[in-house]
Amino acid sequence: MNSNLSAIFIRYPIGTSLIMVGLLFIGLVAYPNLPVAPLPKVDFPTIQVTAQLPGASPETMASSVAQPLERQFAQIPGVAQTTSSSGLGVTLITVQFDLDRNIDAAANDIQSAINAAAGQLPRDLPSPPTYRKVNPADSPILIISVTSDTMPLTELDDNADIKLAQQISQLAGVGQVTIGGEQKPAIRVQIDPAKLVAKNLSLEDVRAQLGVTTVNTPKGIIDGDRRSFTIYSNDQLTVAKDWNDVIIAYRNGAPLRVRDIGQAVAGPEDAKKAAWASGKRGVFLIVFKQPGANVIDTVDRIKEQLPRLRAALPPSVHVDIMSDRTLTIRASVDDVQFTLLLTIGLVVAVIFLFLRTFWATVIPSVTVPLSLLGTLGLMYVMGYSLDNISLMALTISVGFVVDDAIVMLENIVRHVEDGMRPMEAAYKGAGEIAFTILSISISLVAVFIPLLLLGGIIGRLFREFAVTVSMCIAVSAFVALTLTPMMASRFLRHETAGGHGRFYQATERMFDAMLRGYERALDAVLRHEFAVLCIFLGTLAVTGYLFAIIPKGFFPQQDTGLITGISEAGQDISFADMMRRQEALGEIIGRDPAVASYAMALGAGGSTTTLNNGRFFITLKPKSERDASVFQVIARLRPQLEKVEGARLFMQASQDVNIGGRLARTQFQYTLQDANIDELNTWAPRVLDKLKTIPELRDVATDQQMSGTSLTLTIDRDQASRYGLTPQLIDDTLYDAFGQRQVAQYFTQQNSYHVVMEILPDLQGRVDTLDKIYIKSPTTGQQVPFAAFARWTTRLTKPLSISHQGQFPAVTISFNLAQGASLGTATAAIQQAIREIQMPATVVGTFQGNAQAFQDSLRTVPMLIAAALFVVYLILGVLYESYIHPLTILSTLPSAGAGAIATLMLFGFDFSLVAMIGVILLIGIVKKNGIMMVDFAITAERDHHLSPEEAIRHAALLRFRPIMMTTMAALLGAVPLMLGAGTGAEIRQPLGYAMVGGLIVSQALTLFTTPVIYIYLDRFASYLGGTSVEESAREEAAERQTVAR
Repeated sequence: MNSNLSAIFIRYPIGTSLIMVGLLFIGLVAYPNLPVAPLPKVDFPTIQVTAQLPGASPETMASSVAQPLERQFAQIPGVAQTTSSSGLGVTLITVQFDLDRNIDAAANDIQSAINAAAGQLPRDLPSPPTYRKVNPADSPILIISVTSDTMPLTELDDNADIKLAQQISQLAGVGQVTIGGEQKPAIRVQIDPAKLVAKNLSLEDVRAQLGVTTVNTPKGIIDGDRRSFTIYSNDQLTVAKDWNDVIIAYRNGAPLRVRDIGQAVAGPEDAKKAAWASGKRGVFLIVFKQPGANVIDTVDRIKEQLPRLRAALPPSVHVDIMSDRTLTIRASVDDVQFTLLLTIGLVVAVIFLFLRTFWATVIPSVTVPLSLLGTLGLMYVMGYSLDNISLMALTISVGFVVDDAIVMLENIVRHVEDGMRPMEAAYKGAGEIAFTILSISISLVAVFIPLLLLGGIIGRLFREFAVTVSMCIAVSAFVALTLTPMMASRFLRHETAGGHGRFYQATERMFDAMLRGYERALDAVLRHEFAVLCIFLGTLAVTGYLFAIIPKGFFPQQDTGLITGISEAGQDISFADMMRRQEALGEIIGRDPAVASYAMALGAGGSTTTLNNGRFFITLKPKSERDASVFQVIARLRPQLEKVEGARLFMQASQDVNIGGRLARTQFQYTLQDANIDELNTWAPRVLDKLKTIPELRDVATDQQMSGTSLTLTIDRDQASRYGLTPQLIDDTLYDAFGQRQVAQYFTQQNSYHVVMEILPDLQGRVDTLDKIYIKSPTTGQQVPFAAFARWTTRLTKPLSISHQGQFPAVTISFNLAQGASLGTATAAIQQAIREIQMPATVVGTFQGNAQAFQDSLRTVPMLIAAALFVVYLILGVLYESYIHPLTILSTLPSAGAGAIATLMLFGFDFSLVAMIGVILLIGIVKKNGIMMVDFAITAERDHHLSPEEAIRHAALLRFRPIMMTTMAALLGAVPLMLGAGTGAEIRQPLGYAMVGGLIVSQALTLFTTPVIYIYLDRFASYLGGTSVEESAREEAAERQTVAR
């Protein structure tokens, strides 16, 4: 009797209690050191490459900058996808690598590829392409506004760049710091073409002279016998007024200076950029984290440095945090920690309700903190974080970590109540139940084996959940087999009926009444076995039907308190007009009572490549201070924003799970690809128009911008050749005049700045300015007007932006979901729409980002559930040495599945990945009812020689109370998740609803269907002539259990 697994721990109470104190200590030390995050690390290693050539057209950028780089990137091993977007003077290329690729090694490969492509890039590229370890589709972790009431914008930008952005970007975890509406200081030399002609100068003459005016090159030292001198000179010009005195040429022996043919002024390097912080002009810093970095740690590092950085700025500069992603993450984690404590309280209350004595409540309750703290210690070893997923795993674990201890204690209590001494009862009870506890725990962990083996982003997302729950189950089983029987042997007391209080006696009468009621109902069910079998088969069919019809989703839509938006106006809009539209949109947003602050920026660069697009970052007030969710705020802003004529604002709620590296106007993406660009340009608008008619979609938008107004110049090469004019000279002259051409550079110890050449700003906005520009003929020295060798038209339209995916031209159509629509119905509707318009096979349409991951999950989920069932069957078959008994145990599952899916549908939830986790958990939890019944039925058949009918009836009645108790504990473990309404509750609710619905329906049905299935399967085994096999197997298993004891 004393040779069972728990005997040694019962015998040595001090050793056992010290082991538990050690477990407690490890957890308490690990807890404060666990990093906090919104979700497990699921970032794809992603790198963004930026190349700038001011003034270059989108076609020039796509063909001469994007194309050579993309070809080199395609040769890097482990590249999952390359996308690019080329606009006016800027190309952004996003390279996404396989999940298992190290981002630092990937960055080295990117740098090597940039170096290899250098020979093919344009010679006048001001600086080589740069890369950042950042995903442009991610939401920023911090937005910091920098404003001033008195300081010029260029000086403000310089302070923000040198004293803030540069410092912050060096901190660990920071991937990129971009300046919204950058106004980098520059010297702008503005030339009057009429004065040039009068002085017989060309723009190229001026550029050549400006290019050598400021230099910062080595000059050497004078090293004498006794003293040495380092040579310095005033070779750099760093102030605009000095540039007005620069001599360009001599005419009649007199110097011709810049002020004679124009002016030099201080201004921004790119005049086509602007930013506002809550309606006030300024700049703002957008901070992105590196893929894989911890958000909370990174933001804490930045906030720690901010007071020091603020002190270095002039007093007139105001620095404010506009958006802090960690506030909602911390609130969400705090909320789920409260849920965890509430769950512990509820579960302890359930234990007390059923066992009703102090020590009988304390003994299993001790399992909860020990299991949780032991798991926290193991989480630290595994490198996990405290996030929504792992904390959800711990919360849900509370409901069944007590199960093992309850099952153990209830069995010991039963023997004590039969008159046995507590010590003897502990040895006997522990010996009887150890195998059951191991069966329950091993088969519960087995449910997660398919999740552990799952690859890709879904596997990454839920591996932490599976491992955390598995560790918690393992620790709780260890505690139940060691501490629980030891404490029971020392603290339990046998009390006579007269020794109990009125509460105990009242609840005892209630439980006895429930048991008698169950006994009568069970007897009635056993008299109508076939009807119950039909009900079971009906439940099986209903589960399959409900799974087929429930709307499918990817990941619950979160309310993180941040809305990102992209504004869009007509493709022919001027920058000045776009500024007015942007301000009008911002004014409407600022009036919404739920909006705390908003930042907006215009201009090519950062994450946008065109002048008719702007960026918005709208920060909402904390959830407790606003009257609407982020989705309701978007819905009520939409009709207000539509009142702004000539502009639209596409908004999306920022999400923690954001797969893919493409920044789109709205949340989900569908990309069209075709090697034939003309065919793509024909079909993309048709697809867009068709998708706009689908009721499940809202805010359907495209990144295709093919209607930009252009001035197209046609050079008469023969005529130009007569004057000795080459296309290169003509292009250079146009670039000098209209391209904000960077012609020189000057340096300080903290930064470098450009000298920009252009014609007078008044002339830049007019088409007839071309009539005023002349080129000096290299052969005759005469001034030749453009009209002499070229003609031009403004009738043709050209692309404003060109996108590639995998080196091929691509158009991305993005969309949000309509109210109440699921991603499953939306993607199915899109696929149907594509079939209806009969798009040619050469145009390939694929979902991207989250929509693509959802498509993958559609194939994965049924396979995952089937694999979990199969693994559980295998393990139960091995444990029971039986083909039949595992089927009886698994028969508890259809009712749980039907209950979970029906509850989700009733309360309007999709069947998302979180709901799927709920169903997989149910497989683990619900089958324990079957295990407890079957285990005792086998024992009754073997030890008391009862028939299968009598054995299963006896087992069902005997295990009724522990089954009710463990189910109630699991149920109350899920109720706080279901009813939670705090920050991040939208992630946890589907899990709670699936668990509660599944447990209630399963409990109601399996107490009656399991005995019937047991009897039918026993008869089925006999009918197949398997009696001898089952009997012999049963006898062998019995012998093994006897030996084990």
